[in-house]
Amino acid sequence: MILFHGGKMMITLALPGNKPLYLKHLVLDYNGTLACDGNLIAGVEKKLNQLAELLDVHILTADTFGQCRSSCRGINGRIHVLAAGEGMAEKDKYVRALGPEFVVAMGNGTNDALMLERAALGIAVVGPEGASSKALQKANLVVVNINNGLDLLLKPKRLVATLRK
Repeated sequence: MILFHGGKMMITLALPGNKPLYLKHLVLDYNGTLACDGNLIAGVEKKLNQLAELLDVHILTADTFGQCRSSCRGINGRIHVLAAGEGMAEKDKYVRALGPEFVVAMGNGTNDALMLERAALGIAVVGPEGASSKALQKANLVVVNINNGLDLLLKPKRLVATLRK
């Protein structure tokens, strides 16, 4: 269900057997989640721009390949480049600053594990680079690629079907 809150849209999910989720922010890892070898995965830009009408989109990256800003220039969202060597803690701090109860996070790496655990909804993405076992353990849900993960938010009944008790 899509609701307005203070003039801003959000995604609200009523999950049978769980408390409802009120999602305002989508926080995403870049390399390994949205991109492979620094290149944005096909279909991601269009879906993120659709989601940007409902959620604030935040892309977090160490920008290993130096291509994040140019690859994401058409995406309606914020890019945050992480300090060298501080990925896990910095991603966790970023989610905490947004209010974790309003965050859905997606990632695939060990440095994504804390943000996946902290977020109201953590989705691990097993893409072309695979996914770390720590990310898989901390996530609420695992998808086989980023487009499937983004589709869960665009078609929230899929989330309800998967996460109900």
